[in-house]
Amino acid sequence: MTHTNQAWIDARTQHVPRGVVTAHPIFAERAQGSLLWDVEGRRYIDFVGGIGVQNVGHNHPRVVAAVQSQLTRVSHAAFQVVGYDHYVTLAERLNTLVGGSEPFQTLLATTGAEAVENAIKIARAYRNVPGVIAFRGGFHGRTLLGSTLTGMSTPYKQNFGPLAGDIYHTPYPDDYLGVSGDDALQALEELFATQIAPERVAAILLEPVQGDGGFRPAGAAFLKKLRALANHHGIVLILDEVQTGFGRTGKMFGFQHAGIQPDLVTVAKSLAGGLPLSGVVGKRHIMEAPTPGGLGGTYAGNPLACAAALAVLDVFEEESLLEQGERLGSLLRAGLDALAAQFPVIGTVRGVGPMLALEFVRNGDPRQPDADMAQRVIDLCRADGLLVIKCGVYRNTLRLLAPLNTPQDIAQEALGILGTAIAKASST
Repeated sequence: MTHTNQAWIDARTQHVPRGVVTAHPIFAERAQGSLLWDVEGRRYIDFVGGIGVQNVGHNHPRVVAAVQSQLTRVSHAAFQVVGYDHYVTLAERLNTLVGGSEPFQTLLATTGAEAVENAIKIARAYRNVPGVIAFRGGFHGRTLLGSTLTGMSTPYKQNFGPLAGDIYHTPYPDDYLGVSGDDALQALEELFATQIAPERVAAILLEPVQGDGGFRPAGAAFLKKLRALANHHGIVLILDEVQTGFGRTGKMFGFQHAGIQPDLVTVAKSLAGGLPLSGVVGKRHIMEAPTPGGLGGTYAGNPLACAAALAVLDVFEEESLLEQGERLGSLLRAGLDALAAQFPVIGTVRGVGPMLALEFVRNGDPRQPDADMAQRVIDLCRADGLLVIKCGVYRNTLRLLAPLNTPQDIAQEALGILGTAIAKASST
């Protein structure tokens, strides 16, 4: 086979189902830090990072070394068969990062959707009731339960029903659309009054900043009031930190901006620097609810992924990655705000820390999302060497998921490419 992007695209069309979407018509050959090269040798600034997985950058030397070392010991054993040190050591570190001095426990899994499903199982076992409340615009995976929990119809629900039962959706705060945190809380109270009584609710699940839903922050005030409401009714509060976790918002976890303590936290994506690993980190008395055998998975907490995750946490601690991320976020926010002031097609800039996005609209109207403009900008960015992707309920939002240690000159180059792409797209 000729090693060109088109040759691989042709092979992909033949051998891979269309349901698996590939955002960019290129095939990766190698990647390092914030950069990726395709099979034709073309260099790209990668502000997608495998969809928010590479917060420490591609192939961080410490992650590579940790995996190589573990590979000479044990590559796989299944924690349900025999234990191994890295699983327990990683659980201990995650318990401290999430729970502080409180008694927490960690279950390791493989994917973000798997972590979310286990969190729901744990909450239901603890509360002994079935109801789960999620939010419109939220994304929680592509499994059957994950798709049900996800607050978007297209493309995630399609004709995949019947979906899982006892799941309810309610509005999420969005200042740009005029939905305040208090509005969202009032809608939740109405849901209690009209659809499911709070004593029948096992858990409330949400992202502190919606990822695929458009990088919409819940806001500190809303999260604090939601924590108080869950406490009042005894409902388990689950924060889905799959995308927001590990520095994406400028803190280790997004919920920390609000100064609250969730009952359960789901983690994945950047936890293991590119290897498949996820987890549920939660209060011990809730995590202990399922009886032996109810949790686990063949590949859950694989030794290679655990070794990578421990290296990732070392990088955060020893290379001041959160501080690097804060500086990057400030630089990118200033650049995006300048673009928004220049181009009327940008309705708003939003996000938290280095988790930032541009929403494209027509006529400056938030009720007129412009998905076509977003796609044109994405395609033009790629043509000039920058990889970005879209998100949002209407797919009109362009999101940036730059590695937290992206050098300043690379970030400035990316902003320049983005500005040129918006100018070209606006002219058409």
